[in-house]
Amino acid sequence: MTVKTAQPTPVTVAVVGGGQMGSGIAQAFLTAGARVTVVEPVSPERARELVTTGLEGAAARGKLAEEVSGVLARLTVQEAVADLPADAAVVVEAVPEDARLKVETLRAAEAATGPGTLLATNTSSLSVGELAAALDRPARFLGLHFFNPVPASRLVEVVVAPDTAPEAVAEARDWVRRLGKTEIVVRDSPGFASSRLGVLLGLEAIRMLEEGVADAEAIDTAMELGYRHPMGPLRSTDLVGLDVRLAIAEYLHRTLGERFAPPQLLRDKVAAGDLGRKTGRGFHDYC
Repeated sequence: MTVKTAQPTPVTVAVVGGGQMGSGIAQAFLTAGARVTVVEPVSPERARELVTTGLEGAAARGKLAEEVSGVLARLTVQEAVADLPADAAVVVEAVPEDARLKVETLRAAEAATGPGTLLATNTSSLSVGELAAALDRPARFLGLHFFNPVPASRLVEVVVAPDTAPEAVAEARDWVRRLGKTEIVVRDSPGFASSRLGVLLGLEAIRMLEEGVADAEAIDTAMELGYRHPMGPLRSTDLVGLDVRLAIAEYLHRTLGERFAPPQLLRDKVAAGDLGRKTGRGFHDYC
């Protein structure tokens, strides 16, 4: 007689925000075997579609160990933060880079879950400490800064605020490794490590383009071939979104000074709606 071994119950994880970043984070946790709830109040069906498309692409590239249908069976998409699973081990907030919206979302997520839940923000630049100040359990809160596209990116920044407990940091690092990624631990400061360096390089590349030093293709190729960057700073800006990069640059300009002042060319392109890959045109054309 064959005895079947009981399979462990998947750990529950939640992601609040079902856009490009949130769906990518959800895909990463699903691929790691978790049961995932995505909260997307505006476009829940679009959120499901993004996760499904991502998983199908991973399967086509031989990067998925399960059938897509089996992975999707662990996905729930809903509209209300108040309905988050109370037993969620981790909740990652991935709403747009608006401090008020993030505070509102994080407070609702904290109220809906238990004291053991690890609560994280995916902010790429906002102060994790300032967000923590609005919470009742700041010791269980930190930053988990994923990178776009999440499934392919290998790095996650673990951002530690003044009140973050060491146990929470250890849990976060363990989760990053379970996702098959590498973590770096950074102190909460404007732009952390990655955004601060990446935005500064991107802004200088935009200034060079603005001044006619070289065209966008040449500037990107200089960094890709000369310094072995996998993607040039202008292509990277197109991927992130010019509007997102502008918002981060404005925040860093306020907090760190003139070296982060956004070039007029960046402002002009955002005003014209040329936001990068998501609109088909940024510093390069994608149509």
